Amino acid sequence: MVTGTSSGIGLHTAVGLAHRGLRVVATMRDTSRSDALRAEAERQGVELAVRALDVTEHDRARACLDEVTAEFGAVDILVNNAGSATFGTLEQLSDAALRKQLDVNFLGVAALTRHVLPSMRRSGAGRIVTVTSNGGVVGEPFLDAYCASKFAVEGLMQSVAPVAARFGVTVSVVEPASVVTNMMENLDTEALGVPDDPYRDLAETFLHAAGGQMVNGQAAEEAAAVVVEAATTDTPRFRWQTSRAAVDFVGLSLADLDGGTVLEAMSAWLD
Repeated sequence: MVTGTSSGIGLHTAVGLAHRGLRVVATMRDTSRSDALRAEAERQGVELAVRALDVTEHDRARACLDEVTAEFGAVDILVNNAGSATFGTLEQLSDAALRKQLDVNFLGVAALTRHVLPSMRRSGAGRIVTVTSNGGVVGEPFLDAYCASKFAVEGLMQSVAPVAARFGVTVSVVEPASVVTNMMENLDTEALGVPDDPYRDLAETFLHAAGGQMVNGQAAEEAAAVVVEAATTDTPRFRWQTSRAAVDFVGLSLADLDGGTVLEAMSAWLD
């Protein structure tokens, strides 16, 4: 089962797993947006099942999982890919905006993962792969809520991983850097709508820099190939980066014991 498959990494992950001979259930909030997925699957000569699933509707997500299990059998591999991004520094963000971001990127992932764990634990096998972000390791200006939610997912999965491993279940995270997707188009920039906002100039500078990173980023197909590898490899590991840029960016934080290197690098994005 792969979430968030209407476009980008999720779409290519679902098709890529099907290409490996796996029976794939591709989920998305609105199945009327499945045309691109179906077209790519047809182009590559693979079949997959498409189901509606909104990760924020926990009861409905559980019902979807039950329906999938009844039709196809227990889920052997779960790829948590669905997510969204909210723009704004903390002073600009309402409590509602923070909760919405956490609901999609953290609580939805946690709920769906919890749903699949019992059957995986009983069978003594399973893979849970969660697409996080380099923003789950490095806090980025004006992506406060997004990075907080991705940091939370990384912490959750790293905590679950050694426990799940005792029952034969492998937990991994995949950390893309800039990927050419429609994320910037879908970025929730409501926080920029305040007149005379003292953060506006800094925010626009960051958006310009981030937009350039996205345009020159990794292809979604390449990032998805790493997700597929993480889900199917005979030599799994916890943390995967999808590109050299992701390795370098994530490495800023993982090797930065006092935090100074990350703050200096991120400050440069505001100049």
